[in-house]
Amino acid sequence: MSTATLADLLAQADADGHDHSATEKATGLLHIHNHATGSIVWFPTWKKFRDTADWTEAVSGITAELDAAPAPAEQAGAAILAADLEALLDQASRSSDANVFVQENLTRHLTRAWAVGDAVAKADSQDLFTGGATPSVYAGYPYDVYAQDGGVFATTLWNDIIDARRNRALAEEAARKALKPVSRKAMKNAARKAARR
Repeated sequence: MSTATLADLLAQADADGHDHSATEKATGLLHIHNHATGSIVWFPTWKKFRDTADWTEAVSGITAELDAAPAPAEQAGAAILAADLEALLDQASRSSDANVFVQENLTRHLTRAWAVGDAVAKADSQDLFTGGATPSVYAGYPYDVYAQDGGVFATTLWNDIIDARRNRALAEEAARKALKPVSRKAMKNAARKAARR
C-alpha cells in the first residue's frame, strides 16, 4: 500500500501539464475538463483513493461517526451520505462562483462518500466493494458511486453542483416576481372577471 497522500497525487497531476492521458496513467487519477472556464479538476478513482494515506484517515473518521450514531451502521451511513449531499448542494447554491466551488469541493465529497461505504462494510464485517452490486448503503443515494471507477459519480455530481446555483437563482427570481406589487388596472380587471362569474 502506498503512503502517498491525495494532496501529493493532485499536486503531481497539476504539475504534469497538458498530457492528461499520461497523467491519468501515472497517478491513477481521473479528470474533468471544464471547457467553459478552461479549468481541470483532478480526482482519484475509488480504487486509487484506497491506496492513499488519506483513505485510512477518512474511514477512521466515518467509523467514529457511525459508532456515535444510535442507528445501525448501514442506516447511519445512508444518513451521513444524505446529509453531506444536502449540505454540499446548499453551499453550492449559495456560492458566488459554482466553478470555483466545484474545484474546491468535488474531490472531498467523492472521497468522503466512498469512505462511508467502506466504513459501513467494515462495521458490518463485510468485504470492501471490489466490483459487482453496489453496496446497499447507497440504495437511496442518487449517484452510481462506483461506475467507471467513479467517473460517472464525479461528472453527475459536478453537473448537480453547477445546477444548484442556477436553480437557486431561478427560484429567487420567481419569488421576486411573485412579490411584485399588482397594478390598479390589474386589480380592477381581476375584480371585473370575478364579478362576471
